[in-house]
Amino acid sequence: MQSETETETAGAFNPAAIRQQINRLAREAGFDAVAVADAAAFAADRDAALRRIDDGLMDGLPWFTKDRVRRGANPEELLPGARSIIALGLNYYSDSDSDPGSPDDEPTPSSRPAAGRVARYARGRDYHRLMKRRMRRLVIALSETIGRQFGARWYVDDGPMLDRAAAARAGLGWFGKNGNILNPACGSWLLLGQVVTDLPLTPDAPLRKTCGACARCIPACPTDAIVAPYVVDNRRCISYLTIENRGSIPPELRPAIGNWVFGCDICQEVCPVNRKAPPAADPNFGRRDLAALDLIALLDLTEEQFRQQFAGTPLMRARRVGMQRNASVALGNLGDASAAPALARALQTGHPLVRQHAAWALGRIGSPDALAALRAAETTEPDADTRAEIRQALAGASPAV
Repeated sequence: MQSETETETAGAFNPAAIRQQINRLAREAGFDAVAVADAAAFAADRDAALRRIDDGLMDGLPWFTKDRVRRGANPEELLPGARSIIALGLNYYSDSDSDPGSPDDEPTPSSRPAAGRVARYARGRDYHRLMKRRMRRLVIALSETIGRQFGARWYVDDGPMLDRAAAARAGLGWFGKNGNILNPACGSWLLLGQVVTDLPLTPDAPLRKTCGACARCIPACPTDAIVAPYVVDNRRCISYLTIENRGSIPPELRPAIGNWVFGCDICQEVCPVNRKAPPAADPNFGRRDLAALDLIALLDLTEEQFRQQFAGTPLMRARRVGMQRNASVALGNLGDASAAPALARALQTGHPLVRQHAAWALGRIGSPDALAALRAAETTEPDADTRAEIRQALAGASPAV
């Protein structure tokens, strides 16, 4: 996050007229949705977030602390003298491998063999820098338009700001039961940003829309991460398990991950609000080469090759070891015996975390080659956790031997 100078000069200020200029400037900066909220503290949202930390629902995110929540819920603490929040949305929707238009259909996996799915927001450039540059451009343009400088700080989801709370208050969208913000035009396929400013802008009204009786996202979640309407257990969410999680994926959750290797879109794909979401016009999103990754090739990547292939994309956040762990799980769920040699190589030479999940995958495949690889590794594996995975994989596959 960065700050513009907070120096103000005297002069007339017409909030209604400036509000119209913000609409125009936000679109010119590259945003698809814009709304304005006041900068009062987000007391209810703060208390809800603190309860979820106490309930353990945010476990696994060491950076999501109570201090962070309290700071992010108080715009005045983020910017002394804060009076308004410009809530922004950037459409990232692409239809490169499945059609969310029919909420009654199961998500359609890629037809490519041994392919891993990537959440749509990650199929392109990392949005954090992209959005911050655009918000800075918006602030500079607004300063030039009104003829004076003003205080401003801007945030994406890597900052403390309670972004969904700001979007809901501004009327950019409403809370869906999967925890996402639903916009009338773009559905939930929006990346959110906020500009906190000391300008006295005219706020928009929150939307009166809700999900009503619809709860399709809740049973659609394969890991049962949506534990109640509007409440997500981070520990069970596929996005957490495949991205933020640096350790082993719990064995009981691995089958439900399917062939997702970075994030998950299932709760969005079944949402009726997303039926008519327009594809993003922004060329920074929708790369087809990132929609379905070759899992066997991913498993064999060196660190240098991984960086060359995914530099500048959100996939770097999971790191090579995490992506190879995820590829192993996906290959085990696909059950393709042709993947056994690659998994056997990973079991011999991969990082211990990758070896553990490769062993699990070989047990799931259960072919003669897969079982032979497990038996060969059982007596030579130096890592205790990997040995345990090998033995469990062999025990689970033993009836088919």
